[in-house]
Amino acid sequence: MALQQIVQETVTGLGYDLVEIDRTAGGLLRITIDWPWQPGSEPFINVEDCEKVNRQLQFALEVDGVAYNRLEVSSPGIDRPLRHEKDFERFVGELIDLTLKAPMGENAGGLVSASRKKFRGTLERTAAGDGWQIVWSDEPVGKPGQRISKKRVPAPLHALGFTLDELREARLAPVVDFKGRKPKVEA
Repeated sequence: MALQQIVQETVTGLGYDLVEIDRTAGGLLRITIDWPWQPGSEPFINVEDCEKVNRQLQFALEVDGVAYNRLEVSSPGIDRPLRHEKDFERFVGELIDLTLKAPMGENAGGLVSASRKKFRGTLERTAAGDGWQIVWSDEPVGKPGQRISKKRVPAPLHALGFTLDELREARLAPVVDFKGRKPKVEA
């Protein structure tokens, strides 16, 4: 049985989603799990969840004779990778980092550098609802205590439509706020 299949069956059998499998040359087998997404609820993976999956995977991998030196099971973290359509649906409206497989080239139309491949912005559905786009502004981030003139014209917003086939990588942008979690405001 292939490693991917063993891990997938074990993780989903315990009620979790498999986010990522990473195998290093040093024998480390890193498994990333998350709860299946249900609109309106955002449960978090905790240490007990990781231990439960770890114990079950150790048994399953030993039975199937998969060689590894160390097994590590973890949550996706604050910079969670986005790979599947359901990941993008789950995180609409969130700040993401996006890397394209190929630079913008002529499609940039002079609005951004033609060699640009990396973007940070808000994930949105396209107006037609059949694709994805990232919306960003090139306005510099203000520093704490910095005064910003109210007369200053804000930088324009840019939007880039993309398909999942055009992506090299997409992840949630790690935004750390030490003031605590704020409730989401419904618009």
